[in-house]
Amino acid sequence: MDKARATALRVLQAVHERAAYANVALAQALQRGELSDQDRRFVTELVYGTVKAGETLDWMLAKYMRRPLKKVPPVVRDILRLGMYQIFFLEKVPASAACNESVKLAKKYGHAGTVKFVNAVLRAAVREPEKAAFPSKEEDFPAYVALTTSHPLWLVKKFIALFGEAEAEALCRYNQEEPQLTVRTNTLKGTREELLGRLSEEGAQGRPSSWTPEGVVLTEHGSLTALKSLQDGYAQVQDESSILVAHVLDPQPGEMVIDACAAPGGKTTHIAALMENRGDIYACDIYAHKIRRIEENAERLGITIIHPQLLDAREAGKKYKGAADRILVDAPCSGLGVLHRKADARRNKTEDELAALPALQLAILESAAEALKAGGILVYSTCTIVPEENELVVERFLETHGNFVLEEVEIPGEKSAYVKETLRAENRKTLTLYPQRDGTDGFFISRLRKAAKG
Repeated sequence: MDKARATALRVLQAVHERAAYANVALAQALQRGELSDQDRRFVTELVYGTVKAGETLDWMLAKYMRRPLKKVPPVVRDILRLGMYQIFFLEKVPASAACNESVKLAKKYGHAGTVKFVNAVLRAAVREPEKAAFPSKEEDFPAYVALTTSHPLWLVKKFIALFGEAEAEALCRYNQEEPQLTVRTNTLKGTREELLGRLSEEGAQGRPSSWTPEGVVLTEHGSLTALKSLQDGYAQVQDESSILVAHVLDPQPGEMVIDACAAPGGKTTHIAALMENRGDIYACDIYAHKIRRIEENAERLGITIIHPQLLDAREAGKKYKGAADRILVDAPCSGLGVLHRKADARRNKTEDELAALPALQLAILESAAEALKAGGILVYSTCTIVPEENELVVERFLETHGNFVLEEVEIPGEKSAYVKETLRAENRKTLTLYPQRDGTDGFFISRLRKAAKG
């Protein structure tokens, strides 16, 4: 049996049946060292491609089956998805190989009837591909975008309502692209120019980010575990839009800062760097394993002022009442701005989840406000691009907190003028970056100041 396809199937089973994260399950599978470099690349393509195209593959499979896919055993569903992905999306894989290898997997995990069923479905798809033809733009625009970009139909309709048809399609197609990798220079250990030199010596190529003074966009790189600059703490993986958040917070050396929703610690460690590793940062999260991630990142980067706290952000106000100079609330959100980075995210999103999030976000923001000193700064950010989790949360907060004012977002570097012009044109103070417009992760950033006493 082909090891690469067998490995991909095991990962898909972990994702679909045990709710594992695709990137984590894949990394664990590849660490076993059973595969050649070529097979590792093939497994990665199979896993991410099949997971990302999930709903589209299920729609296509339904065209060749008499029974509902949900009544098919889980492992057989994933064998069929793998086969369909190879047949319709991988031009370099012969259809005969996709069918034959799928049948071998069916023999291992099923019985004779299973083998016959898998063979019949996939052979029919090869023989009559027109059955799975997508509707045209003219026939059904939302369905066309949903199927050609592997997005849930409800989400495509939401994007159309927000941005119009052309931009909604551009956003969905952006989410299909290979995400670029950006790292943030750890300025406690060196400059961006020095980091670029180190990366070049390690066989990686990068360019300075135009968004942030510490950012480096990697244009060529191998395994991240092989990049000594990362392992030795000279850099931290972090997207350009995410790096902007700490700059908007503008922490100063010696201050007491709270990062209310800190894990895995990318923004927390950036705050520490801007503070020159002087002061105190209380980094909160509700999961012990995520607290460990914060600790690991801080140790790797040589940071000593971060104090991880196992704490629900909604309780921060009680524990730190009036204590913090600055607070970051990078709130739990739908993550609709980073769908291109997480292959399994779009399939797991629901309308009910989105509807429930604003109440949680507002509760965390209100708790943070209680923990802030008079005259202190509160930054509220998310990695989503929908108003109900962003501007509307801030507006609801301000309606009941008259002692806070919304300040204009300012960032350093060459994009500063662009941001100011954008905010002025839109007559707003909060910043939203959109993937399809700005070429970054989608992100929302706002800055509020608590009134001084008296």
